[in-house]
Amino acid sequence: MKRQLYTADHEAFRATVRTFLDKEVLPHYPQWEKDGIVAREAWLAAGRQGLLGLAVDEEYGGGGNQDFRYGAVLAEEFTRAGAPGLAIGLHNDIIGPYLTSLGTEEQKRRWLPGFCSGEIVTAIAMTEPGAGSDLQGIRTTAEDHGDHWVLNGSKTFISNGILADLVIVVARTTPEGGAHGLSLLVVERGAEGFERGRNLDKIGQKAQDTAELFFKDVRVPKENLLGELNGAFLHLMTNLAQERLAIAVAGIAGAEHLLEITTRYVKEREAFGRPLARLQHIRFEIAEMATECAVTRTFVDRCIEEHTDPEGAGLDAVHASMAKWWATELQKRVADRCLQLHGGYGYMSEFPVARAYTDGRIQTIYGGTTEIMKEIIGRSLLG
Repeated sequence: MKRQLYTADHEAFRATVRTFLDKEVLPHYPQWEKDGIVAREAWLAAGRQGLLGLAVDEEYGGGGNQDFRYGAVLAEEFTRAGAPGLAIGLHNDIIGPYLTSLGTEEQKRRWLPGFCSGEIVTAIAMTEPGAGSDLQGIRTTAEDHGDHWVLNGSKTFISNGILADLVIVVARTTPEGGAHGLSLLVVERGAEGFERGRNLDKIGQKAQDTAELFFKDVRVPKENLLGELNGAFLHLMTNLAQERLAIAVAGIAGAEHLLEITTRYVKEREAFGRPLARLQHIRFEIAEMATECAVTRTFVDRCIEEHTDPEGAGLDAVHASMAKWWATELQKRVADRCLQLHGGYGYMSEFPVARAYTDGRIQTIYGGTTEIMKEIIGRSLLG
């Protein structure tokens, strides 16, 4: 069935993204994977192409377009290209809304132009060695010292951790407040006491720098408080629906792409004197995956429509959780089945199916694990 989600403008934007990938990303990607980090020039190139800050007001250098479908196009094309290392989705769809919706006028003028040009790469630091999805377990503290905060603690698994010039840190500002005693503090590159640890060695997404961050008596100016004091929990919950929808978009795009390349492969690859595609088991496998992808695509597209409806309230947390866990678990299943259908070749890193298998495995974990998504959905139904 023909997708009804995108207009001609969205498809023109898709063509621009593909040209950018072909010119600025794919020729360099093998080297970035070896280096464990994307070259900063790629961020600047993305800024010049207008791919950063799509939803940021034009007065700050952005695209001035609130339509999430453009972000969805970016997610689809980067996923299909097998290039998750340049984390534009994290920058635009996850961190951008914090700066645009919570930032003061002074903060917006200070940070957003660089955000849109690629001169300021961003990260959000929430996860700690002892606290992941449970915000109440966060131990990083920020003490009020009059005209500044003193930040102490550590974070781990932080995407863009090495490259980031601006890090939104979730810290405890009221010891007895539990999850409601947390605030968002912006730490900028060069702050004394702010140190970056290892660029972590992951099984996939090798080009994406993921780091440990350490804060020892870091003085954070009071004007770097983002949003309300002790308001981080509400701020985080407000933006999670879009984050999870963006992950779901990448999930179904990844599954569809794996199905496409595997369908081509089984038509060409022969066993017992005939193409694999002639075997009933192979046809059943392809049929099952194609049906699962079609059903999931319909639901995810409907979620995008809900999220972008100017007359609506945006996608709610429950449906965002449904989309996230279903699409990413489907991506994981499809990756495993497609690798199996490639046989020994599927295990070779030079084959796209192998890289997609390892790159996509994180999808069911970050942004809230599958188990957390089910808990959110279950609570909404059962209390």
